[in-house]
Amino acid sequence: MGLERKEKYKIALCQMDSQTDKEENLKAAKHMIEEAVTNGASLVVFPENMNFCGKGLRYQAEPVPGPTTDFLAEQARKHNIWIMSGSIPETCGEKPKNTLVLIDPTGEIRCKYSKLHLFDVDLDDGSSFRESHSVTPGEDIVLCDTELGNLGFTICYDLRFGELYRLLSLAGAQVIFVPACFAMQTGQAHWEVLLRARAIENGVFIVACNQIGEKYNMTAYGRSMVIDPWGKVIAKAEDKPGVLMAEIDLGRIDEVRKQIPSLANRRADLYELREKK
Repeated sequence: MGLERKEKYKIALCQMDSQTDKEENLKAAKHMIEEAVTNGASLVVFPENMNFCGKGLRYQAEPVPGPTTDFLAEQARKHNIWIMSGSIPETCGEKPKNTLVLIDPTGEIRCKYSKLHLFDVDLDDGSSFRESHSVTPGEDIVLCDTELGNLGFTICYDLRFGELYRLLSLAGAQVIFVPACFAMQTGQAHWEVLLRARAIENGVFIVACNQIGEKYNMTAYGRSMVIDPWGKVIAKAEDKPGVLMAEIDLGRIDEVRKQIPSLANRRADLYELREKK
């Protein structure tokens, strides 16, 4: 017997200004959950690095399940809601994984996803950044079929890899999440355009929950948003911490895909580079 879908439901994005005090970050998360529940949310979503954002992230790693996910599971049970944790550093040898979990209303962890793509770059001025020096990449593309739809998961820099979103969509994803800590400079240039492109390309809802505020080495862009399968921004956060509400209507996906059947019209038979003879 298949899942009984909840075709329409309210979702809450908790745009946080997480800093280096875990207790304060989780206290802020608790207040946001309470506001979201008051506004009728069935699913509450958090950003990347929701429980700690600062220097020494690797030393804040926790097991999953562990203290932060236990706290979120307790909140899910208490309020009878789904929670998408946003990401936390998960214990994994010397270098943690950047991991999110989806928790159902009974407090059970239904799935876990670790960020696949790590930002490693060498700049012309001689400077470089190596996320791989402090983070272990994930190894699995993750979907979770629930009564809220077939849900797909990405984290921050994953947004720049369209093939990941296409694979999730071909596997049945209806709503794809993007918890992030996108910086101001790249956010202004690329955040919304990439999010809208991923929604349009695949005919899916994109739920993008971002950090905001001054961090130890950057300014987070904020502008959390929900985008429908047509590419329309149906909700966008103000430039401050807060709870953003939106409605997910799964029926909209079939409507859009009938108008723009880009998944059905793919030429997969040609999608392989061959040497010219």
